[in-house]
Amino acid sequence: MNGTDYSADEMMSVAAARALGDGMTCFVGIGLPSTAANLARRTHAPNLTLVYESGCLGAKPTRLPLSIGDGELADTADAVVSVPEVFNYWLQPGRIDVGFLGAAQLDRFGNINTTVIGADYRDPKVRLPGAGGAPEIAASCREVFVVLRQSARAFVERVDFVTSFGHGSGRGDRERLGLPGAGPTLVVTDLGLLRPDPETGELVLTEVHPGVGIEDVVRATGWRLKVADDVKATPAPTEEELTLLRELKKAGE
Repeated sequence: MNGTDYSADEMMSVAAARALGDGMTCFVGIGLPSTAANLARRTHAPNLTLVYESGCLGAKPTRLPLSIGDGELADTADAVVSVPEVFNYWLQPGRIDVGFLGAAQLDRFGNINTTVIGADYRDPKVRLPGAGGAPEIAASCREVFVVLRQSARAFVERVDFVTSFGHGSGRGDRERLGLPGAGPTLVVTDLGLLRPDPETGELVLTEVHPGVGIEDVVRATGWRLKVADDVKATPAPTEEELTLLRELKKAGE
């Protein structure tokens, strides 16, 4: 296998996995976040503890779960507790290092929409799956990572509905609302990495993936994206990372 032959989605999954450190506790959303978290556990972070909303603590799935109710999570978990216990004892007291979320829309301050597309909540253009536990994850985890494909349709000036609070309208909004977590500290896309400006909370492009230009990311953003002075290049996936990622996906087919 040629280690340099990979898709944009594979680059995104690998970059997201690398952001998770060994020994962290991660509250995992289904989909792209789950792919990244399970890849991290198979590569550089074998002691990463995965927590799923269904009450599965320390899950070690052998394949990608289809949902938070997938029996594979319970079968491989260190413990299975009630959903209220996950939120009341583990999440809300700040015991989770990272919340890993996806999104349908994301705005320049890291606010997430998974509820409706369109200005009219009662008559939206699209009704999305909804919140689940994401608002609590965004509020209470020590920090939040977001992973989604980048386009001007998904990266909007202002989300149509704030499902999960990021940095509101700027730095300080979380503190005013009494939200304990740091909010989104990293956004991983198929084009690069964005991080909030420490002064304003607005997302800034800090890394681009191999073969991606800064202008490519700017064009795929629905606001005037700020760019760091020293934009870095994301290292390409290694052959080991790609092999393990593809095995993980194949096992779930």
